[in-house]
Amino acid sequence: MSQAVSLEAGGRVRRRKLVNRAMEGVATLAALLAVGVLVVVVVSVLQRGIPAINLDLFTKVQAPFGEAGGGIEHAIIGSLILVGLATLMALPMGVLIAIYVGEFARPSVSRLIRLALDVLNGVPSIVIGVFVYALIVVPLHRQSGWAGAFALAIVMLPLVSRATMEVLALVPDTLREASFALGVSRWRTVLRVVMPTVLGGVMTGTVLAVARAAGETAPLLFTSSLYANAVTFDPSQPLPSLPVTIFIYADQPDKTLNDQAWAAAFILIVFVLALSVTARAALARSRRKLEGR
Repeated sequence: MSQAVSLEAGGRVRRRKLVNRAMEGVATLAALLAVGVLVVVVVSVLQRGIPAINLDLFTKVQAPFGEAGGGIEHAIIGSLILVGLATLMALPMGVLIAIYVGEFARPSVSRLIRLALDVLNGVPSIVIGVFVYALIVVPLHRQSGWAGAFALAIVMLPLVSRATMEVLALVPDTLREASFALGVSRWRTVLRVVMPTVLGGVMTGTVLAVARAAGETAPLLFTSSLYANAVTFDPSQPLPSLPVTIFIYADQPDKTLNDQAWAAAFILIVFVLALSVTARAALARSRRKLEGR
């Protein structure tokens, strides 16, 4: 009897090991497929855009139709201005929301705000673009860089807030309690003790949000898509951007502009990948530091 039980138990162990190995293989294959898709996309875009990748691409504006040369300097500068303005809007607001939720709000209010941020993060960016179009562009009767930056700030806001909330939750309560024991008020504790500890995590969340906003096209189509073939620094006017430039150039009959669209897409991919990898590495380092490892 005991021998039969032993054989049955051994069979179960072998089946579990086989199932475990099979699931590990499936998971590994899925991961390799995901990485493979990314590699195929990057290589394909590079192959199509490499004829247009040169110094002129970064230092000149679009050449007249039919002429060779030209570049996307205006789009690069416009994207930097739009994302920079959006960051200035989203960063302080996102951090303040996270501080309120993590340090001051009651649990019921905290859950409600977290839900609202999660829903906002899931709203399609084209809906945000339509909303800002109705809120700003229609009353002012014109598109502008400010409207585009505001739309991108809405996209960035939940990412900054949620990332800040995550790192605030990692701060040990003993650190706050030690500050309270010394008679320091709550707001000073947050400002002088908690925030310096999580500054790296906040910056990491901001970098991830910047990477997300830099590739958004839909909000800008409604708010800052009136094309200007010149370098523009005035946010009260429509600002060119890389995503909108790709959208416009890809549909042009001029092969030079088609090549520049692929080149701009490759630049955008590299920028987003570099920011994402840097942010992930910094976030992991920040978490290890907060957890004392």
